[in-house]
Formats: sequence, C-alpha cells, structure tokens
Amino acid sequence: MLNPSKDCMITRVMNAVAAGTDDTQDGTVLDMSGWDGVVFIALFGTLTATAVTDIRAREGDESDLSDAADLVGTKVSLTATTHDNLAGILDVYRPLKRYIRVRVTRATANAVIDGIIAIQYRGKKAPVTQGSTIAVTELHVSPIAGTA
Repeated sequence: MLNPSKDCMITRVMNAVAAGTDDTQDGTVLDMSGWDGVVFIALFGTLTATAVTDIRAREGDESDLSDAADLVGTKVSLTATTHDNLAGILDVYRPLKRYIRVRVTRATANAVIDGIIAIQYRGKKAPVTQGSTIAVTELHVSPIAGTA
C-alpha cells in the first residue's frame, strides 16, 4: 500500500505569488537522484480575463539549473476565468537529467499563484523523512471514529 507521507518526498517548491503579468516564476530545484518521477501541483487564484498562464517542467545537469531547458510537451496552459481557483497538475516520469523544477509563465493580464507542491515518487528508499517545507506529517492506519 502506498502511503504518500512515508513513501514520497513532498516539497513546497513555490510560495504564493501576488497577481502579476509578463514574468516567469521558478520553483525550487529538486534532485531526482533516487526517484522515478515527480508530480507538480500548481494552485492558482484569480486569472484575469485575458491572462496567458502556463506551467512547464525544466531540467538540467547542474544543481542550480544554470543549464536548464524546457522539457518537450510539458507546457500546460491555463485559461483565464475557466481555470480560476483551480490546480494544474504536471507529472514527469523518469526525467533524463538529475535536476528538475517547475516554471510558471504569466503574460498579458494578472494571474495569482497560490503556491506549488512537488511530490517525488517511486523512491529507492523508504520511509522518507520530509524536508523543511512540510510542517507536520501524520499517518493514521484504520482509525476509529471519535474525537480527532
């Protein structure tokens, strides 16, 4: 049975970013050594009517991603008003380079980023100790009904 809190590395890779246009926001670089894949969950607030917003994955060999390049086909576009207050999910399985991050591109009109979570999965070692971006982790197996 998969228990994400013990079998996956969960990292907040981007904090909330106020409404903005014509910029790029890069998430924290992740080291994929020992992991098969990563799911980025990008949370968005209001996307103004003409906003052009997308998320994409970038990878490279350098730990600071100074050699970063977009991964073909990973661009996921969000449509203004249709995708307000929703999440965009981007899953990259078996990236070819060691380091990876997510990028949000905003153009034309305001787009609010509520934050991005990355979940690295199919790791070589378990259980996983979560990093400093996770405040608390609890696993409850078959809990009974009652006061929490």
